Amino acid sequence: MTTALVIENLTKTYKNGFQALKGINLRVEQGEFYALLGPNGAGKSTTIRILLGLLKPESGSASILGKDCWRDGAAIRRDVGYVAGDVRLYPWLTLERGIKLLKTMRPSTMPERARQLAERFHLEPHLPARKMSRGNRQKLALILALAHDPRVVILDEPTSGLDPLMQDTLMAILRELALLGHTILFSSHTLAEVESLCDRIAVIRDGQIIVDDKLSTLRQQAPRRIVATFSNGRTVPQILPDGCRVLWKPGRTSSPSSEEAELAGIPPAMLSQTCVFEVSGTVSALLPWLHEHSPDDFSVGAPSLDALFREYYQQGQGKGL
Repeated sequence: MTTALVIENLTKTYKNGFQALKGINLRVEQGEFYALLGPNGAGKSTTIRILLGLLKPESGSASILGKDCWRDGAAIRRDVGYVAGDVRLYPWLTLERGIKLLKTMRPSTMPERARQLAERFHLEPHLPARKMSRGNRQKLALILALAHDPRVVILDEPTSGLDPLMQDTLMAILRELALLGHTILFSSHTLAEVESLCDRIAVIRDGQIIVDDKLSTLRQQAPRRIVATFSNGRTVPQILPDGCRVLWKPGRTSSPSSEEAELAGIPPAMLSQTCVFEVSGTVSALLPWLHEHSPDDFSVGAPSLDALFREYYQQGQGKGL
């Protein structure tokens, strides 16, 4: 595979002394669907602005399709499709006016492609931005960014302002581009946006990449929730399998929090007969324990990427999940 995007030892400190990036490294191959995931303020937008040549890094380097993002920023911005996280448009801008402005530097097929995208997004081509809702302004920005079929697409929180139906439309369009070999990098703080789409995910926190791996690998590492119930009068085991994180066990002196009860998904009346715990990786080690204690019923949930990423986000903050 050809490398489409390279970041090496990238750092950025703002004038107020805030260090937004602390030596991050990324490689995105051509045709990959890649997500930069992290909480607000983690460094996602700073990274993207450096990639577009809108910010100069303090040290390190960034390149797209072999071009240096700072020295060749103008050329990169002609070739890359980009939507900022805080879309701002001229009040008079319409889709038709946007096409006329951009077609001088884009392929001749751009107007037709833009109109096809407008139909899919249900955007009126002559409506000015000043009369648009936030969602329609986001649609306009997305259409103008994608109309020239860019080899690399960079989107910063792209679903902001879109209703669920239009979010599905955007994701379908991005899937189509990825299948055609286009490289897609987008940032998000919402796991649901990336879980069904991406080949790889990088998690950024406090200006550092703390994980960079295939989604399939991360699923194998994600914890599963196990709920085992025992009938009235039976002795509920107090010792749970090694390697498990206990969410709830009968006989605990403190009452379960509302969050614990909700996550467990069991009625309060059943808590005295129930063990709830999480285990990462394979569940085969649980089989001897289940055989020994013979619960009346048990369930093993699907791998929870949400729980895994909460843990990544909160590491170093002295918090549990």
